[in-house]
Amino acid sequence: MYYDALKTFVTLAEVKNFTKTAERLRMSQPSVSLHIKNLEKEFRTQLFIRSPKFLQITPTGELLYDRAKQILTIYEQARQQILEHHTTIKGELKIGASFTIGEYILPALLYQLQKNHAELELQVLIGNTEEIVSSVRNYKVDFGLIEGQTNEKEVSVHPFMKDELFIVSSPNHPLASKESVTMDDLQNQAWVSREAGSGTRDYLNHVIRSNGLKTKSLLTISSNQGIKESVIHGLGLSLLSKSVIERDLQSGNLSIIKIDQHSFHRKLSYIFAPLAQENKNVSAFLQVIHQAYPSAI
Repeated sequence: MYYDALKTFVTLAEVKNFTKTAERLRMSQPSVSLHIKNLEKEFRTQLFIRSPKFLQITPTGELLYDRAKQILTIYEQARQQILEHHTTIKGELKIGASFTIGEYILPALLYQLQKNHAELELQVLIGNTEEIVSSVRNYKVDFGLIEGQTNEKEVSVHPFMKDELFIVSSPNHPLASKESVTMDDLQNQAWVSREAGSGTRDYLNHVIRSNGLKTKSLLTISSNQGIKESVIHGLGLSLLSKSVIERDLQSGNLSIIKIDQHSFHRKLSYIFAPLAQENKNVSAFLQVIHQAYPSAI
């Protein structure tokens, strides 16, 4: 069985250092070298280019890395299913979520999941949509929640709720006091938005392009809270999810600019790699999502 060798190979590919790999796996450095040597002999190829200053994975090593991650995932799922009691959900569940979902929607779902399955250990990774898709594809997380679109063919995508977005400003912004605002009023405005790779940024880009808007400036911040603070201090307009701005609207820190005959909606989706469908912990989380958002879209 090449499980230990594949685990050593994957770890070495990620940390790119023999000594650190040995420390992480609690084995000797010669054992790490032997595992790699045996794999190279088995597959009749060189997996790494070694030099005193760097370690680089080869093209065939990249091919093996993707498959090795899948093999290790299948093995761990089989081990977990055998060890777990039939009616008990326990062990570990790694969830990836894009910022808007991770910061404002996911916590309530986690609360219900923990309430239903107290023995389940949860880990959450928050990043932008592009990062979460990559993490699901590479099996760094078991399950992902994204607000953007993806054309990644190696993950399964399922919309679970409709999200409404609003253009917001400081209460002191000139447009905040106008009774009627049109798309033309948005010409040559300063904007504050998320970074490239974010679902929210992609949606703003779509709104700007599809309406032929010109921007005076665009401030990029990789944090919803940072965007809100910037808008509150008058640095520009932003397009944000309703879940992100609810409290700030109630406190009067932000104002919604309603555009005549326009509204902004998008779908939020959960994603997983096909192999994750057999994971009981993923199924338990899916049940929580479907209970919270029973109307499929």
